[in-house]
Amino acid sequence: MNDEFAPEGEPARLDEPLLIARLEALAHPARLRILEILAARGTCICGEIVEVVPLAQSTVSQHLKVLKEAGLVRGTIDGRRSCYCLDRVALEATRRALNGLLEGLLRPGAAATEGEGKR
Repeated sequence: MNDEFAPEGEPARLDEPLLIARLEALAHPARLRILEILAARGTCICGEIVEVVPLAQSTVSQHLKVLKEAGLVRGTIDGRRSCYCLDRVALEATRRALNGLLEGLLRPGAAATEGEGKR
């Protein structure tokens, strides 16, 4: 089942483990910076990320691996050259899923048990 292509008016139905993996990938400042760089370029970047992120090549590679495993970027390897692009469909699906989750939490009645945990 591939719900990443759900129409805009419908909530995305990412499964919970995938949403969690994507949120964890987004939770690191270096990975957010890498995504910002990819978004700003608007095209695939081949080997240039290390030049603009003040981290070692191995560290950048590890962050790209996490982003790729979470499905937020697509990457190809051509010999010693790696090229990465944003996966805009996956980012949009993640945005819709997170919006749906937060809207559900903010609905009247969702906070009805809020005070129950305080003693």
